[in-house]
Amino acid sequence: MNTLPIEKRAQIIQLLVEGCSMCSLERIVGCLINTVTKLLYDVGAACAEYHDKYVRDLNCKRVQCDEIWSFVYAKQRNVPEELKDVFGIGDVYTWTAIDADTKLIAGWLAGTRGAESAKLFMDDLAGRLANRVQLTTDGHKAYL
Repeated sequence: MNTLPIEKRAQIIQLLVEGCSMCSLERIVGCLINTVTKLLYDVGAACAEYHDKYVRDLNCKRVQCDEIWSFVYAKQRNVPEELKDVFGIGDVYTWTAIDADTKLIAGWLAGTRGAESAKLFMDDLAGRLANRVQLTTDGHKAYL
């Protein structure tokens, strides 16, 4: 198995952060798109593990929460019947909690826009905070 040199890995990550497409990375760096995809997956998993382990006991004072709409494969109204109930196909919401002072993402969750995802998100956020905070949302009823 070939191993990508650390310099190329760093270059790929830097270009991804700058917003380069994966196809352009294939041309710039001279490696296959599957290599870029695997590196992106591995780095994302490492970042999620780091965040989960070390972003704890936060002394935030003001936290702002919101959910960001996106879609995977197709917008919800265009999802084929056989894929309608498959999670991750159609509308997906990224729930975010940001410290208003430091801009640290204290918590996040990818899910639906319903109460179940809101509860999971808020329970995770509560476990990361060291004290009570001023929590600001857009008034979406699922937060209640």
